[in-house]
Amino acid sequence: EVQLQASGGGLVQAGGSLRLSCTASRITFDDGAIHWFRQAPGKEREGVSCIRRSDGSTYYADSVKGRFTISSDNAKNTVYLQMNNLKPEDTALYYCTLTTPLWPVGGEYCSVQYPDYWGQGTQVTVSS
Repeated sequence: EVQLQASGGGLVQAGGSLRLSCTASRITFDDGAIHWFRQAPGKEREGVSCIRRSDGSTYYADSVKGRFTISSDNAKNTVYLQMNNLKPEDTALYYCTLTTPLWPVGGEYCSVQYPDYWGQGTQVTVSS
């Protein structure tokens, strides 16, 4: 069974930075995608950023473009989400997820809104 371990959340002032990490274990395929979602109380879940495992192609929500950067270290099976210039509206529980390459989406794994595996959330709180 695939396992995802997310870490790196915390409390930071507006304008500050955090780096989230997502380490995956027991993965037996080279494609699919790691997608970060977030959910704040009373708000809908939002896809934040995604990276395809085979070619490193990335996706960012408009709300984080220019501030967040997703990257991967395939040797460590770890994906990082560098979050700069954080805003209070970035406050949420962040989840790292894995979409397997079984989805028939023509390789557009970052388009999948219901990933196959979810890690535990890591809380990000940005104070004003």
